[in-house]
Amino acid sequence: MDGKIIKKRISAVRARLKKERIDCLIVTKPANVTYTTGFSGDDSWVVITNRVVYLLTDSRYTEQAGDECRGCKIIERKGTMSQAAAKVIKQFNPKIAAAENSTTLAAFEALKKNIKRGLKTAANIIESVRRCKDEGEIAAITKTGKIAAKALASAMKDVKAGITENELAGEIDFEIRKLGAANSFDTIVAFGPNASRPHHRPGNSGLKKNDTILIDFGARYNGYCCDLTRCFAIGRPNSFYKEVYETVRQAQAAAIKTVKAGVEIKKVDAAARDVIKKHNLPVYGHGTGHGLGLEVHEEPGLSENSKGKLQAGEVITVEPGVYIPGKLGIRIEDDILVTTTGCKILTRNCPNQFTVAVP
Repeated sequence: MDGKIIKKRISAVRARLKKERIDCLIVTKPANVTYTTGFSGDDSWVVITNRVVYLLTDSRYTEQAGDECRGCKIIERKGTMSQAAAKVIKQFNPKIAAAENSTTLAAFEALKKNIKRGLKTAANIIESVRRCKDEGEIAAITKTGKIAAKALASAMKDVKAGITENELAGEIDFEIRKLGAANSFDTIVAFGPNASRPHHRPGNSGLKKNDTILIDFGARYNGYCCDLTRCFAIGRPNSFYKEVYETVRQAQAAAIKTVKAGVEIKKVDAAARDVIKKHNLPVYGHGTGHGLGLEVHEEPGLSENSKGKLQAGEVITVEPGVYIPGKLGIRIEDDILVTTTGCKILTRNCPNQFTVAVP
């Protein structure tokens, strides 16, 4: 990670800490550790003061940390994480120390015991800085989307009658690995009516000669995620499936058309739902999308209850769907960059043909 980028991020985080009147922040969320140090390992915390950034890790990761981290002091802990953090904090004797509110209760209680002074929680300090991506992050997410698109195209070549959901999910995962990436979450593959369950787990259902497929998958490359959903009709889809697919496609297009910096987030959500309502189809119960970056789900969330406006530099998903139990499920999802003049679809090159002929 470029040291200048890390320095800029830390400067923004410190500005937020100053605004919140926090002298020292204990960072326990893995994605936030990566964001503030460049470290991609596990089981490590960060302590941010107004002068120094400390990475607390153990002997398994010190060599890796030395290679990856810029602008921070690496401390190889011997005892527990809370003891190591307390030792650092006591050196500075801050008036107000805070731990991220995502810290587990057990870890927070251990911190209080070891610090032996006032400790509070803080919410969205680093997340608020992470929300708008820089050019490097946008490039990373775009690259990840291209990897996912290539993996899906390769896996779809092996689709044939009789293949199971598990087998196809495994093919997609394998293709992602071959391209040097990893899964950003467990791949969802649902055949036929199984797709009416938005988070269906792939099983041993076999693909029929005339069938449908919903695939929700994502890759992670250089720490950054993509998140895509595609639906395919195998053989000859019935007219109702075609009608619903076209409705979902129009709903997504309507939502994407509204995306622009300064637009109220709930208006994007409403644009998709209105299309589905007009076609007298059941409106999905989940959100229309979410932020994306080092984590698959970040701020902002796109839902009927969302507050605030879109900001330039945010990367969001737009994923409306229609689900009819026992019949079908259709969802189309792409990753979108919010700009001052509109938006850019980062996953436009992902296979999206409606029908597929299989042997």
